[in-house]
Amino acid sequence: MNDILFSNQDIAAISTREGLLAFLIEKEVDLQKIEERLIYKNELEKLQIELLKLQNWILKKKKRVVVLFEGRDAAGKGGAIRRFRRYLNPRSARGVALGKPSDIEKGQWYFRRHLKEMPNPGEIVFFDRSWYNRAVVEPVMGFCSQEEYERFIWQVPEFEHMLTEDGVKIIKLWFAISKEEQKKRLDARETDPLKQWKISPVDKKAREMWEEYTYYIREMLFKTHTDFSPWIIVKTDNKLVARLETIRYLLSLFDYDGKEKAETILFPDPNIVHRFYRSMLL
Repeated sequence: MNDILFSNQDIAAISTREGLLAFLIEKEVDLQKIEERLIYKNELEKLQIELLKLQNWILKKKKRVVVLFEGRDAAGKGGAIRRFRRYLNPRSARGVALGKPSDIEKGQWYFRRHLKEMPNPGEIVFFDRSWYNRAVVEPVMGFCSQEEYERFIWQVPEFEHMLTEDGVKIIKLWFAISKEEQKKRLDARETDPLKQWKISPVDKKAREMWEEYTYYIREMLFKTHTDFSPWIIVKTDNKLVARLETIRYLLSLFDYDGKEKAETILFPDPNIVHRFYRSMLL
């Protein structure tokens, strides 16, 4: 559909809701998309109110919560995190997006710089990529040795077990995107001046190395999925739906104060968000 221009005369001639609807139909505007967007915004606002309740409960109970957003490039991790954090109090909700390690950090235990970002009592931390860079991106792109990769795979379950035993709640989300949808989003970044900052050499190689990424993703899921720190798969080809259902999933994990008064559904659609099972890869 081509861009539709509304003149001042067009707008002045509309005086009723029915008249607006008739005008949009005449101009062949896709009303279904408009309706979907309105429903999304309404649901998102209700869920963000619940996130505030959850944050207050986490602060009151001095809980420590970590949410990892992992996935292929352009899977929608950053956009989802922004919707999670939009109205949260920044004093007890942080986003973490670490860059490449410094020369000093490269000589330290791999998990050390991530440990520094762990939540304090009463805090929730959202990781836009995490220590799992070493499970997929680094081996695919040659940023770590095979020995470093294998050491990580052996250590990460114990690392997460220690955090869990110490009272940290770890929520691991894998944002799954189809090859076709990823290509569409990466292409859009190249033409959108507001999104070109997202383009990196890693993004470009991601297109060419889909199968290599797939291999390491399968290995990561299979070897690092545990009862105390399971992987949760989120289908993200529809970004709007994925955002809503991911928020619902997080809310479903806690019995926070005022949850019973929620004005929307707080349990995710299992067709969009579901627990990983090793049998899925067999």
